[in-house]
Amino acid sequence: MELKLYDTLTREKRVFTPIDPSHVRMYVCGPTVYDFAHIGNARPVIVFDVLFRLLRHIYGAEHVTYVRNVTDVDDKINARAAERGISIRELTEETYKNFTADVAALGCLPPTVEPRATEHIAEMKDLIERLVKNGCAYVAEDHVLFHVAAMKDYGRLSHRSLDEMVAGARVEVAPYKKDPMDFVLWKPSKPGEPAWPSPCGIAMPGRPGWHIECSAMSWKHLGETFDIHGGGIDLVFPHHENEIAQSRCAFRTPVMANYWMHNGFLQVEGQKMAKSVGNFVTIRELLTGWQDLAWPGSVIRLAMLTTHYRQPLDFTLHALEQAAIALNMFSTFAYSETAARPSPEFLDAMLDDLNTPQAVAEMHRLLRSARENSFALATRMSRPGAMLSDSDYSAAEQLAACLRFLGIDIANYDRNWMSKQVNSGITAQFRSQVESLIAARTAARKAKDFKESDRIRDELAAMGVVLKDSKDGTTWEIAR
Repeated sequence: MELKLYDTLTREKRVFTPIDPSHVRMYVCGPTVYDFAHIGNARPVIVFDVLFRLLRHIYGAEHVTYVRNVTDVDDKINARAAERGISIRELTEETYKNFTADVAALGCLPPTVEPRATEHIAEMKDLIERLVKNGCAYVAEDHVLFHVAAMKDYGRLSHRSLDEMVAGARVEVAPYKKDPMDFVLWKPSKPGEPAWPSPCGIAMPGRPGWHIECSAMSWKHLGETFDIHGGGIDLVFPHHENEIAQSRCAFRTPVMANYWMHNGFLQVEGQKMAKSVGNFVTIRELLTGWQDLAWPGSVIRLAMLTTHYRQPLDFTLHALEQAAIALNMFSTFAYSETAARPSPEFLDAMLDDLNTPQAVAEMHRLLRSARENSFALATRMSRPGAMLSDSDYSAAEQLAACLRFLGIDIANYDRNWMSKQVNSGITAQFRSQVESLIAARTAARKAKDFKESDRIRDELAAMGVVLKDSKDGTTWEIAR
């Protein structure tokens, strides 16, 4: 079983070879807990949850460690706590609880370890002192800064020139810096901010910079070098570039992680997500009510997985509707009462750099086969003395296994959820699809192809559509 993953560092798809097959190690940058997570945050959580499941399938659940950190010390956290008039601890606990509930609703497994930055200050100070001792960092005006010139191939991950990096980092101009690109490892705390005794003999209490947090937590839980580091494409520079510099220079290792994986950007209805344009959507809003519908987590998850993780994702109402229609049909024909394995074609797609669009296409092939089998099975079972064999459910069982593999709980999926929502939530695309299917059914009936007519009726029923035939034609409504 050969897994191939695209490595951002080398810009190629490579066969995955773990450092130690008995202990595969993956680190993914997690949430900064100051507010509800938005759907852009949901994408890496879902993507790397799928990878976690795949690694567990290949190497065994007990042989995979997945670390996803929690950033609970940050300027945004300080500002939000002050804005709401609550303590930083109260804010971070509340936000972390909300995040955990939201991603669980999306079908995500908990990581093996979920370290918090504030619980790893000792490791951060240790790394900082190592970097100062070996000449890769320096103390200036109660700050400790990493000296980028000490890392000869800095910029290799992002493939950026010096000018591009200066512009992309929006570097802080400070007279105490040796170089404009040098970045903060530790800084003095302002009154009211979290503070700890500073490293390197600095008298003023302070707090860590963002980048050093992940270097410290990955080192603590995965070692100096590990297998996979993941996150959103927006983290490539400067965050992941700086992590590499810190960790490699502190431990004098040729790499920090052997594979760097990044998911693509997400936009909403063709626009970059932003509060200023009114399309900023949180996971909680989707789950409780967006565009007049409260969307099940499994629908959101499938909508995300129909686009390859490295490609940009346009998150639209139409995409959610299509995912809901597909899940309705999957749940109608998937047979989930066995421990069947996914089809070889599905697994091949997953092993090819998490090609979830191809995997979903294979699920639709299994759906067609399961649907055809169900009609043939119903005909055969109507005969006296008919018996079932294991092969009768093959496609339906494999379909259910594929859904489980992707983290979609089809057994508990409510196929009637749409009928419980308001009709105003149905878009023009949905109506157009229904009308097209009704037209095809009408044509089949005129041609006396009643098998096809019945198939289309079942497909519409799986979409939550009820047909009403009369001498004047066919009308429809969402089931209630």
